Amino acid sequence: MNTKIGKVLVVDDDKDVLLAARLLLKKHAELVHTETNPEVIPSLLKNENYDIILLDMNFTADASSGQEGFFWLSKIFEIDSSAVVVVITAYGDVEMAVRAIKEGATDFVLKPWQNEKLLATLSAVMKLRTSRTEVNSLRLRQKQLSADLDQQFGNFIGVSSPMQKVFTTIQKVSQTDANVLILGENGTGKELVARELHRQSLRTNEVFISVDMGAISETLFESELFGHVKGAFTDAREDRAGRFEVASGGTLFLDEICNLPLPLQAKILTAIENHEVTRVGSNKPCKVNVRLICATNLNIHAMVEEQKFRQDLLYRINTVEIHLPPLRERDNDIPLLIDHFLSIYSKKYNKPHKRVSSASMEKLKKYQWPGNVRELQHAIERAIIMSDSKVLQPSDFLFPGKESKENGLVVDDYNIEGTEKILIRKALMKHSGNVSKAAHELGISRASLYRRLEKYGL
Repeated sequence: MNTKIGKVLVVDDDKDVLLAARLLLKKHAELVHTETNPEVIPSLLKNENYDIILLDMNFTADASSGQEGFFWLSKIFEIDSSAVVVVITAYGDVEMAVRAIKEGATDFVLKPWQNEKLLATLSAVMKLRTSRTEVNSLRLRQKQLSADLDQQFGNFIGVSSPMQKVFTTIQKVSQTDANVLILGENGTGKELVARELHRQSLRTNEVFISVDMGAISETLFESELFGHVKGAFTDAREDRAGRFEVASGGTLFLDEICNLPLPLQAKILTAIENHEVTRVGSNKPCKVNVRLICATNLNIHAMVEEQKFRQDLLYRINTVEIHLPPLRERDNDIPLLIDHFLSIYSKKYNKPHKRVSSASMEKLKKYQWPGNVRELQHAIERAIIMSDSKVLQPSDFLFPGKESKENGLVVDDYNIEGTEKILIRKALMKHSGNVSKAAHELGISRASLYRRLEKYGL
């Protein structure tokens, strides 16, 4: 017997049975407690966490019907709903044992028992106990992980009209199992919407599985989504469940759905329609029950017209569409988002809480934010790391690309010190070396500019 039996409680009014059990199990179990009086079961369970409880079904008060045994079986589950109980019955009482299993017992043994058979039964039951514990632990970890991920950004932030429409749609859709398609540019928060839909749904206590379709190589798509059996291909050394199976009962989020190759689009459609998947290398379908949420930053409707995306699949995944507005269309939300990220990253990097100057706020509100909320988040994080001041100035926010080119500034890379040096030289040239005017243009004090001039040898 390979499986080590944990803590065992044996309750039987026959002292000979208890002695035999103790002598046999002490070699194989971590702990063995025996008891003739079932009345002490509640106190025993309060003082010890038993892995297995062996419970006789007939005590002296009721020698044959098993009613006392069923009473204590029920009592055990009242105290500990996850208890693993193996009932002990006399030969010929199989019908009673079957009833006990229907009422929650894990297995039964007949007495007089065969030692090897009893040990084999307890070993199998212990494996089941361990599996249940692991599943519960994983479920709790998943729940905590999801909570932590959500807590990182808190609830959605936005008072703008476009975001209020998004909130309203989420509230209406979340309590249903309708498939949702989230459309929006990169960085607008599509996964946050998916998580919010899951959190407000009836599946909130089940798993949320996120799959980035753009990060999976085409050769692994089918295996990742539907799973495979051992030997299905060269590296398939064991059976493996795909994301559809893992997410069954919960929510499956397919991000960047437009990256799905056309042949696999047909298989996804079949899986959605039939509520089942077939692992690679197998002919046996497996039933799945997922709430499907998809997202893309591409024009999926144009892709349908170009025959790059199946129209029938689009109809299946977009029962409801949620359009996330880009940040440039909700600029009155920018101050709220800035305060939110300032709070998060000041705590994360153990820095005094910072604020942005009015000039910085104007600069941040005028910027077009091609990377949307994600770009704003990274800009605030970078400024908090790099700035020594409690007030973040415009020079703390450097945006390569369109804004820089419009101002005649060429940025060859994203090195902050190098870009700052270029900005200072440009401001001094513009104001013919006047430090006061250059400092005002840069949004910093004369003293700060002098420090930087000395730092860069300008």
